[in-house]
Amino acid sequence: MVGVIGLISGTSVDGIDAAFVDIQESSTGLQVELIAAQTYPYPSELRSQILRLCGGESISMAQLAQLDDAIALEFATAALAIQNGVEPATLIGSHGQTVYHRPPELNDTSQHPDVKLGYSLQLGRGAVINQLTNITTVSNFRVADLAAGGQGAPLVSRVDAYILSHPSDRRCVQNLGGIANVTYLPPGGLNSPEKIIGWDTGPANSLLDLAVQYFSNGTQTYDRSGAWAASGNPCMSLVEDWLKQDFFQQPPPKSTGRELFGETYFQQCLTDAQPYNLSSADLLATLTELTSASIEHSYRQFLPQMPDQVLLCGGGSHNLYLKQSLQNRLDPIAVMTTSEVGLDADFKEAIAFAVLAYWRSQGQVGNLPEVTGANRAVMLGEMHTQLGLTTVKRKL
Repeated sequence: MVGVIGLISGTSVDGIDAAFVDIQESSTGLQVELIAAQTYPYPSELRSQILRLCGGESISMAQLAQLDDAIALEFATAALAIQNGVEPATLIGSHGQTVYHRPPELNDTSQHPDVKLGYSLQLGRGAVINQLTNITTVSNFRVADLAAGGQGAPLVSRVDAYILSHPSDRRCVQNLGGIANVTYLPPGGLNSPEKIIGWDTGPANSLLDLAVQYFSNGTQTYDRSGAWAASGNPCMSLVEDWLKQDFFQQPPPKSTGRELFGETYFQQCLTDAQPYNLSSADLLATLTELTSASIEHSYRQFLPQMPDQVLLCGGGSHNLYLKQSLQNRLDPIAVMTTSEVGLDADFKEAIAFAVLAYWRSQGQVGNLPEVTGANRAVMLGEMHTQLGLTTVKRKL
């Protein structure tokens, strides 16, 4: 049994989710037990800096280095705090904080037309976390998949397959973070002749949080339980227009981020809504419907067949208005949370990166090429020990 800490701050930039798990492999598969979990909010100014950078603000290299340092310190502090009262961990898997993501198809390949590489930058250096905690740390998970021609996302699909597959039911594991992503699990998971597939379905909390901050003049950061949206009436004409956006029509594999569904997109939504004279509650309801409609559209367009169950996770799983909207659209398919089948919905992503770190420490692959579009399965993450960065050397 190995004690592993998983750390991640998602595209909502709410704070650092830390999960301490015990991992054990047996003849029946991977056993993952959640020992402790906690979210550690960022200091308000640090969060604001991150959001401004994600929104496209230009900063100097010196400022970027300082921000990278500050995020690494917060991650290390979270890793130390989550161990209070439990046996010390032997491994950390830190996703870090994404501040930029460019899918391969958006790369300018004019100089090298035969090469399409994506790029993704996560701040919060694993080497610093390793030095401050004295615990072997795996970080920079996305770069190996990107180098193999993949999207670098979603990365948690193999973990979903190990932990959430059902012997007879088809399941969609739908994460509702800042950006929404899905993993489709056929019966039997990795043992099924049917492919596991996954992709980013579009926006979730990114646009909703921007709307709440805008309409509340910064006094609120999110729509608690979806209550504000529930008090409004969605404009379905707008939703239908927004669904014509190229990303929603693009077949998987695909990924996205705040670079597309961020401040500029939200401002365009405000402009689009002006002729309809919507209230703040109406626009929130409309943006929430965009999330549920884009998920339904993805399922009906790109899945081999509809699932028996949809398992929600991430912060958006607490949005009751969004959950009910999805249930209405997907009825009679059961829409639940991963917590209802034994995996904490709030910390599923942190747990997943703990598992990915464990696999990296064991020399096992972590990505699913059929999900990310990579040309091969690869080990994910760079391992930092007190002796330095561990790499796999090959003869050229």
